[in-house]
Amino acid sequence: MPQQYKIDKVAEIESHIANTNGVFVVGYKGLTVKQAQELRHQLREVGAEMKVYKNNLVRLALKNQDQPEIDDVLFGPTAYVFYENEPVEPAKALKEFAQKSKGVLEIKGGISEGKAVTAEDVSAIADLPTKDQLLGQIAGLINGFARDIAVCVNGVSSGLARQIQQISEQKAA
Repeated sequence: MPQQYKIDKVAEIESHIANTNGVFVVGYKGLTVKQAQELRHQLREVGAEMKVYKNNLVRLALKNQDQPEIDDVLFGPTAYVFYENEPVEPAKALKEFAQKSKGVLEIKGGISEGKAVTAEDVSAIADLPTKDQLLGQIAGLINGFARDIAVCVNGVSSGLARQIQQISEQKAA
């Protein structure tokens, strides 16, 4: 019979899985307490949360929530980064921290929008622009097209006005 605290932990993990868009799995062997605090702070700033759970309990919770199996990354000292909105900013924070910590933090993979992702996929997600950056790029493109159309329309009307002015000057002469 399972112990009550394990049942409670599985329920807590299931709650995290159900209320978020995904989870990244990271290995933290060799991470100091100060580094862990710094990483947690950086992740909180981008709407993510890092938790440490037993791998077996996470396996049970993923199975109960009908999530893809990621058993190949659930080994050793593992932390789980749950994110609520888009995966880009948490992935960027993890990638930057992993590079800064010189291999102490290892990105193993995870689940993003109901699909299993590898460490390479997480790295590719980190290289994508954020939602705000994409919206800014789209707004810039729309603004550029609108300006070009305005210049063209203005050019036609001013060209027509010059032609009429020249014809009136010729007739007057």
